[in-house]
Amino acid sequence: MATATATKRKLVLKMSVSLDGFVAGPNGEADWVFRTSGGNDSTEWVLNTLSGAGVHIMGSRSYHDMAAFWPYSDMPFAPPMNDIPKVIFSRKGVKGDTQVDPTPALAEAKARNAEGHGVTPTEAVLQSWAEPTVARGDLAEEILRLKEQPGNYILAHGGAQFAQSFVASGLIDEYRLGIHPVVLGQGQPLFSALHSPVDLRLVSMTPFRSGVVAAVYQPT
Repeated sequence: MATATATKRKLVLKMSVSLDGFVAGPNGEADWVFRTSGGNDSTEWVLNTLSGAGVHIMGSRSYHDMAAFWPYSDMPFAPPMNDIPKVIFSRKGVKGDTQVDPTPALAEAKARNAEGHGVTPTEAVLQSWAEPTVARGDLAEEILRLKEQPGNYILAHGGAQFAQSFVASGLIDEYRLGIHPVVLGQGQPLFSALHSPVDLRLVSMTPFRSGVVAAVYQPT
């Protein structure tokens, strides 16, 4: 009798992208994301993406920003961000990293969050962020190791440079892009590190009242 082959779990990249393909402004500006998003319909889509993940992966800068934000938030995205395990990609480890100042847009979001919510996190939530798994090795090797583990899909959060490195690796199984109704003209493109063209298959496209379109693509 033939033995069934175990299916490797997918690597999914979730990113907000401008209409002209940038994930941040020239200096990392992300105010356009906050300005052009929102609404119950898009919230449900993002929540489903976050909740379906088996693990969240991110770079050290995103980790520091999120660890300072999500434990104290009562936004609907907070439970999956706080409860699902995290893997941080950093050769120095999260405690050894130099913590950089957040972008003005993120600083403003943090201030609004603290003023409007002020949630007191549980010990388990704090521990979830204080003691993440740290991946210090080669990016491709670490991703292949995560793909071999059981569980739901691996959800990658960018960081422009972090996302670009995943795109260049060729290991992304699915792109979940929130395409925003804004043209930046210049900035940090998502696909600039590609070594050769990649053909993609459209899985779904969902328009929201805010003008954002959620597009899901998989490499053919």
